[in-house]
Amino acid sequence: MKFISWNVNGLRAVVGKNFADVFTSLDADFFCIQETKMQAGQLDIEFPGYRSYWNYAEKKGYSGTAIFARHEPLSVSYGIGRWNDENGVEVEDLEGRVITLEYPEFFLVTVYTPNSQDGLKRLDYRMTWDDAFRRYLLQLDARKPVIVCGDMNVAHEEIDIKNPKTNHMSAGFTDQERAQMTRHLESGFTDTFRFFYPTLADAYSWWSYRFHAREKNVGWRIDYFLVSNRLTERLQGASIHNEIMGSDHCPVEVVLDFA
Repeated sequence: MKFISWNVNGLRAVVGKNFADVFTSLDADFFCIQETKMQAGQLDIEFPGYRSYWNYAEKKGYSGTAIFARHEPLSVSYGIGRWNDENGVEVEDLEGRVITLEYPEFFLVTVYTPNSQDGLKRLDYRMTWDDAFRRYLLQLDARKPVIVCGDMNVAHEEIDIKNPKTNHMSAGFTDQERAQMTRHLESGFTDTFRFFYPTLADAYSWWSYRFHAREKNVGWRIDYFLVSNRLTERLQGASIHNEIMGSDHCPVEVVLDFA
């Protein structure tokens, strides 16, 4: 089975460019999207043979996730439930950040992790989110293996970012965010791209729109497929489609054998 994940940075804009062509050419069993920036009813898009699932943010034009799936799930859920934020106040995901599809052999989760923002003004919230999201994944993993994908808004190691020294403690490359990704992996998950390419440098999935960053390949790898460790024997390949334009991110892919 082929799985694709792409932060489209506004689905309506990408649909006006090349989305249908990309969708068709990648020919995935599951096509997961982050940052749709949409509300229900704003876009009528369907693909033959696929069912679609949408989670919209309460705030208009912000966040949002979607999954196009060739296979009908056993169940569908949205969000990760409730957790306590940095002030100890109980909150829930009203930003449309997570969709979970359940299948006989696995859960598929797509996520758009909160950005810590300029000045790290949302870093504390991000830390509580990461903790809550990891608890959620482990609850699923206790039932059956998990495939989780999306824009996780962190370059995990120095190899995952072009200029680690000048970006140290920038949003997406703080010690705190990187440590949270380490905790995700240590709790029983594998970074599929690094499983196949542990030392490959200059492999990025996001580039700033400024300073011709993509043209110069000055990027960050912040889009992931993580799988429960017991699924590694099913991994057949992982790739980054940096040739595909239309967003400041490019699609990432993993292939697993569920024959």
